Amino acid sequence: MKIAIMGTGGVGGYYGGLLALKGHDVTFIARGAHLEAILKYGLQVKSIHGDFTISPSKATEDPTEIGTVDLVLFCVKTYSTDQAAQAIRPIVGSKTTVMSLQNGIDAIERIGAVIGMKHMVGGATWISSTVEAPGIIKQVSQFRRIVIGELDGSLSPRVETIVEAFKPTGITIETTDDIQKILWTKFVFISAISGIGSLVRLEVGDYRFVPETRTLLENLMREVVSLARASAVNLDTNVVEQSMAFIDNAAPHIKPSMQRDIESGRQSELESMIGLIGHKGRALGILTPTANVIYALLLPCDLKARQGTTT
Repeated sequence: MKIAIMGTGGVGGYYGGLLALKGHDVTFIARGAHLEAILKYGLQVKSIHGDFTISPSKATEDPTEIGTVDLVLFCVKTYSTDQAAQAIRPIVGSKTTVMSLQNGIDAIERIGAVIGMKHMVGGATWISSTVEAPGIIKQVSQFRRIVIGELDGSLSPRVETIVEAFKPTGITIETTDDIQKILWTKFVFISAISGIGSLVRLEVGDYRFVPETRTLLENLMREVVSLARASAVNLDTNVVEQSMAFIDNAAPHIKPSMQRDIESGRQSELESMIGLIGHKGRALGILTPTANVIYALLLPCDLKARQGTTT
């Protein structure tokens, strides 16, 4: 397959690297020192599942240099979604599929509004991976899972093709006939660990069994569950217990990407991960006090980081 990786961060760099390693025609879209390092030294991946380097690597800052592709893995930070969707328009042909592996629950609609919903399939991933240094991806979680599905619940040839492309990489990849349920189920987990982790600024093993902090995690999860059910998303009745069990069994050193960004003084995905909960709650008439407090406490840091980005 001819594949473009829109956003060569921890997620896009890792999965794109695996696909390139298995012989697919992969072009990484990156910029700055990260792009320069990839072009000079190749894309280097350090993973608990095995290190490798893609060299030479095809990489560019300008999507117009790529031509139309079969698949776009859309992996930018959520605050860059609209701008990145505009940027990929030149590489989206009549048969191009675009799969977002971003956090949150609104990326499909935002991207589809720019390039057309017919190009979109739903995707969700569970992985802990980050850019360690320019040109170097560090992947640290035992889990590396993707779930993919058509928005109408069908099992289409294009979904089957994507699954077949990923199978040789060794990751876990599954299909679903209810991608909205998958996205919201992940959101129950990732919003909680991102919000609480960003407040306590510790590795998950340092706070997950503290009773008071554990209660806060569960409260935020239940607020998300209430929003999902009000939005006609049929989550499992024990989704909170499942999410807590996932946190309990995660490696103790895990930190979500939003927490790492806040700790480093970078702009974060606060709006998509926490702010969206309050926004949807107000629209649906559902109280979200835990999310509102977390958002208010983290917003000053995020605003300061945004000002640094624009100056």
